[in-house]
Amino acid sequence: MDVGTISLVLLVALMLLLAIGMPLGLASAVLAVLVLVMRFEPALLTAPWEFGEGMLTGRFGSGPLNILAQRIYGLLTDYVLISIPLFILMAALLERSGIAKDMYSSLNVWLSRTRGGIAIVTSIMAVVMAAMSGIIGGEVVLLGLIALPQMLRLGYDQNLAIGTICASGCLGTMIPPSIVLIIFGLITETSIKALFTAAFVPGFMLAAFIMIYIFVRTRMNPELAPLPPEDPNDPPKGEKRLLFLSFLTILVAGFGTALFLRAAFFTVTGQNAVLEGVDPIALGQPHHVIWLGVIVAAALALIFLVFGTARAKTSWQMGKGLVAPVVVIGVVMGSIYGGISGITEAAGMGVVAVFVISVFRGEASVELVWDSLLRTLKSTGTIIWVTIGAATLAGAYTIAGGPTYVANLILAADLPTMGIILVMMLILLIMGAFMDWVGIVLLIIPVFLPIVQRLPIEEIGFLGHVEPRYLAVWFGVLFCMNMQVSFLSPPFGPAAFYLKSVAPPHISLTDIFKGFLPFICLQLLALTVLLLWPPIVTLLLE
Repeated sequence: MDVGTISLVLLVALMLLLAIGMPLGLASAVLAVLVLVMRFEPALLTAPWEFGEGMLTGRFGSGPLNILAQRIYGLLTDYVLISIPLFILMAALLERSGIAKDMYSSLNVWLSRTRGGIAIVTSIMAVVMAAMSGIIGGEVVLLGLIALPQMLRLGYDQNLAIGTICASGCLGTMIPPSIVLIIFGLITETSIKALFTAAFVPGFMLAAFIMIYIFVRTRMNPELAPLPPEDPNDPPKGEKRLLFLSFLTILVAGFGTALFLRAAFFTVTGQNAVLEGVDPIALGQPHHVIWLGVIVAAALALIFLVFGTARAKTSWQMGKGLVAPVVVIGVVMGSIYGGISGITEAAGMGVVAVFVISVFRGEASVELVWDSLLRTLKSTGTIIWVTIGAATLAGAYTIAGGPTYVANLILAADLPTMGIILVMMLILLIMGAFMDWVGIVLLIIPVFLPIVQRLPIEEIGFLGHVEPRYLAVWFGVLFCMNMQVSFLSPPFGPAAFYLKSVAPPHISLTDIFKGFLPFICLQLLALTVLLLWPPIVTLLLE
């Protein structure tokens, strides 16, 4: 059977199976078998009694089936894949412990008297949580439990509160360590560290769009975000700024001291000797000892001579809830970019860091660990089964010649380069409204990326062009930004269902989707920036 007919049958069958509620992993696996049969042994459909005489059934363990088995085995035994359950476990521990709640309280102290401050605090909290774990569902649920009741109690507009929580809670798709980026890197054999680095600026750009929108919208219409009643114990505005600066100085002194001791240790033991062909230890060279010592000394001078010990103690009490998240981010991202460990080891170190912090806070218990492990098992099981099914279908379609057929079909349309990419973005947006992102990255990306790599690179973008070596990285970040939209897109936007599970009964799914609309526009604006200015992803890669 020709590839065009197979592609049409596959598309219609996939839509039908998903429409009747069949899980994506099972639907993909069934269709993978159908694709192989139609391509290599169609006689099984017309004359099944001839079983055992064709390319697929004549010799089991050879031919297309063997290639497919090797593909799935290679994917599931990739060492980086272990990082996914570890990041999920870290997110579960964070959700069950009081670390996130204390972080919200500390952030709220500084911005409580700012118009729309609680919504901005929610967005900042989402950014910090995304940088700790990168798990979308857990973030939306946690923000729904902590921030939504607070905003509704203070009279915030319901749509603004809902949109802020869901749009901010989905930032884990873009901000490293993103599981979407990890899966993309595994499937396309792209450097995950490069993907993480490239996603920093676009991720924080989208977060800034959300916060700027809240800031501007609440000033244009103050009724959307009433200010809370004044607290007589709240310090004056000028004093609060000094307290905030004092707290930041304490953080600089603390982390600067840790880095100073680390650099001094490497210098004394001689482990930071510069060797040819080996990257030097980041912030661990002898000259770093001097600079870090100067920074620590300056911070201590500010604390004791400028701010004063009394103000420093007060600021510490007001902001200490932020210390634990900063430590976790430092452990995870610092170990990756400091050259200490890879992605998987960093995820394990993050789990240990969260657990140790929980022990010191007196929150560690058998119940905490058991519940976190159960949640990890359920989430990982879902991802793995979808991965197996979708990888099987993608592999079968590839063996059948599907990607080449689709590539030739798109290129034959004689569209301009950016027209082809826009068509891909439209397909991803439509697929994202109906399908889980794991299935999309496994089914669509192996088809789309080779097409993008065949396009004239000088015609990609309008304000500057991406270098050929970073083309896959740019497309990966572009894909993740697209998936940001999919988490809010009706009718199956998962963020809506995550929030509905913890929202008050009077808030319906229709209300939740209604609150998404302005934030979907912000996500599309960020996607447009990536399309117009591709070099934005390489700002930190150079």
